[in-house]
Amino acid sequence: MAGCACGRHAGSVPASRVTMPPLPNWLVPRPRLTERLSRGVLKPLTVVVGPVGAGKSALAVEWAHTGRAPGPVAWVTCDGREEEPAVFWPRVLGALRESGVDLPWPDTVAAGPLLVADLAALLTARREPVVLVLDDFKAEPDSPIAEGVAGLLRHTPEALRLLVLARRDPPLHLHRHRLVGDLTELRTADLAFDDSETGALLAQHGVEVPKSVLSTLRQRTDGWAAGLRLAAMSMEHHPQPAQFVARFAGDDESVVTYLVEEVLDVQPPDMRHLLLTTSIVDPLNADLAAVLAGPEAGRHFTALVRQNSFLQSVGQGWFRCHQMFAAVLRVSLRHESPGLVDDLHRRAAAWLAEHGLLAQAVDHALAADDWDYAARLIVHRLAIGQVLGLTSARLPDALCARVPAGPPPSAPEPALVAAAAAAARPDAAACATALEQAADAMSRLPEDTGDRAARCRLCHAVVRMALEHGRDVRVARAAAGEADDLIAQLPQEALADRPEIKALTLIVRGRASLRSGSPKAAETSLTGCLKAAGAAGNGVLRRDSLVELALLEALRGRFRAAGEFAAQAGRPPLPAWTPSAPSRSTLLVVRAWVDLARGEPGAARRQLAQARASLRGGSDTFTSGVADLVGGLLTAAERGAARVPESVVAATASWLPPGLRQSVERACTVCLGAPCGRARRPAPGQEAAPAPPVEPLSPRERDVLERLARMMTTEEIAEDIYLSVNTVKTHLKSVYRKLAVTRRSAAIRRAVELGLLSPSPFGPPKVGAGTPR
Repeated sequence: MAGCACGRHAGSVPASRVTMPPLPNWLVPRPRLTERLSRGVLKPLTVVVGPVGAGKSALAVEWAHTGRAPGPVAWVTCDGREEEPAVFWPRVLGALRESGVDLPWPDTVAAGPLLVADLAALLTARREPVVLVLDDFKAEPDSPIAEGVAGLLRHTPEALRLLVLARRDPPLHLHRHRLVGDLTELRTADLAFDDSETGALLAQHGVEVPKSVLSTLRQRTDGWAAGLRLAAMSMEHHPQPAQFVARFAGDDESVVTYLVEEVLDVQPPDMRHLLLTTSIVDPLNADLAAVLAGPEAGRHFTALVRQNSFLQSVGQGWFRCHQMFAAVLRVSLRHESPGLVDDLHRRAAAWLAEHGLLAQAVDHALAADDWDYAARLIVHRLAIGQVLGLTSARLPDALCARVPAGPPPSAPEPALVAAAAAAARPDAAACATALEQAADAMSRLPEDTGDRAARCRLCHAVVRMALEHGRDVRVARAAAGEADDLIAQLPQEALADRPEIKALTLIVRGRASLRSGSPKAAETSLTGCLKAAGAAGNGVLRRDSLVELALLEALRGRFRAAGEFAAQAGRPPLPAWTPSAPSRSTLLVVRAWVDLARGEPGAARRQLAQARASLRGGSDTFTSGVADLVGGLLTAAERGAARVPESVVAATASWLPPGLRQSVERACTVCLGAPCGRARRPAPGQEAAPAPPVEPLSPRERDVLERLARMMTTEEIAEDIYLSVNTVKTHLKSVYRKLAVTRRSAAIRRAVELGLLSPSPFGPPKVGAGTPR
């Protein structure tokens, strides 16, 4: 061995580099992860990849001391990227001997492929596998050490179990091992502390906080072990730990110092520039990185992703930076290049807008304090509905909070966005003022800005519709008509992804059509709004459409359908009503009318009282008129009136359009024919009781009658009680004959009067208790 490079280094291997570290007393037990390592080392390769301070080595030490390894554990602490094979391989041999693996020194003249081959042969001859831990493995791709370790692993599939701890993916052909299923991986997300582990770490420092505070700390650090430890050390003597957690972030001095020294300052200049300039965006991809850092630095992006475990893939070529490291980078950027920050945000905004990421683009425009550019983006993309809250996707909350004060803007876009933000609060007065300012600015636009002017005017109409559709139907309808004209002037693709504008226009048109006496047109618009609101993710417009459809069906006398629409409007996931929501009073009126038709006057009174309280001081004369109509019907029914009083009919003249008069009169007649009215009629003896059927109904005829009252078709009845359709028709004819009626509705009403069915025409009627089956 005198001429062996490997042999020359063998005697000089530092013991600290080839000895398993002792189990520290500060270690937080993590059995959920040590169990994964125990299963992983049953296969050839296990990699633990995470950023500095993620707890990789601590986890491996904890596992090694559990005694669950399939054989001896040899531990090598690596020296970094500059490590030489002549140093590395003697350490491997020394670690194997230190762990009790008795191997002769290979007769190889140098630490190269032949040494690896000799070592592989010696390991393969063993009966028991060996676990080799390579801690902080940083070998570069295609380097002699990387190739040697990959070769050793390839030639010892049964004898060697390799556990690699690294800050980046080790260059060991991981994809090949994934394909054959002999690779176990633990990455940054796996290494993150959970709440119970965070609590155990804080307890080591004598820190006790409520569970909510503990969870907040874990979320702020992304479960990063070093960040949690630094926080715990700072909290040890802090008088108010909860307040410390509320302020703890990436700008904490201890965190900044640790990450700058351990990560940022060891980077080459180009990589450091890339990290700093891209820290303002999250997530990040290669194209955006080149825009921010410049093409030269941008070329290092692939290497950055490969080498830095603080960057985690989120799919489709996008990467997210660990939030505490990103915060440290932003602090460093502001400290080193404060004049560059706004320019970087503007570049990011322009790139994101060009690639259709509007919310992120607006966010960066606001970060650059460029309110005018943010407003232009919103208006020109026709995204005013996202400010108004008409979509599930919302623009940054900071938008509404950062509307600049001062003199009216010279351009219409800032005023339009300010109007939308005011409408969303809601602040009708501020919205109206901003709309006036926008109109004035639009009137001064040059004549050659046709497309810009059309987009501005469309956004103006949309804000007016949003402001007025629950207040002044005529003003809202005029705005909807203007919006329709403007939509026709714009390219079709401009509104392809703006269903919220269509939904708002349709509900405005539907409400106006209903109140002007065009029920068919109203039904078409409102059902169209349901679909468009669903596409926009707008639960409020969808809910309001259901309420208007419920009102429409009630005005037609279709109380079953009205009740169903009203019930749907109140079910999750549709949003609950706020006290000021205009549709709430309409819903309460419909519910009162439906309750009256169901024969529940007490419930109808309660709903009507709430509706009138909600309508008090409002401008919805149509709904107020319906409420008065229902109140008059309820009073007449409770007094036992057999006909609709003339006074009730006369009171509708001021608000009911001619197109609805006939259907409303029919609805009133149907309503007074409900059990409510009959229940309150004069006592027995003053009115003749209904005559019994000419013949008793057979059990099968009562079965058919019960299903008839459930609004089942003849075919459905036949299927439900296992009869042919013709047999069911025969039973129906017999039922009609015995009850002395000729229609389905009359048969149900007559059966209720005779006590053959329960008094509610809604829900599954039951056969009367006094009628034997």
